[in-house]
Amino acid sequence: MPTTTKPLDLGERTFQFACNAVQFCRELSAEPGVVRQIPWQLADAGTSIAANYEEAKSAYSRREFVFKNCIVLKEARESRLWLRIILTCELAVDEEVRPLFDEANELVGIFTTGVRTLRGPKT
Repeated sequence: MPTTTKPLDLGERTFQFACNAVQFCRELSAEPGVVRQIPWQLADAGTSIAANYEEAKSAYSRREFVFKNCIVLKEARESRLWLRIILTCELAVDEEVRPLFDEANELVGIFTTGVRTLRGPKT
């Protein structure tokens, strides 16, 4: 399941989060009914974090760089929401979900700070 040590490189962290989310979703998607939709949503948002972070690194302009980082933040928040639903509705064992939720929460914090810094002070 999720790794216990966090890579220092943000690109590697987003990549590892995406991989851990996919592995977790693969297990959860075996459940019947409406629960099957939640892993698809989480996998989509979780992998989008890594994909958009990679795109941000090769942005053509500062504006595009800020925009891509805003998308990363949005997808991190969405991932955190799906994981919160999974935790609250007890759709999976807490020990399996908690590391992903904690990492999503940390990514939200990192990218919130980053986007605020990139946008600069409000006038």
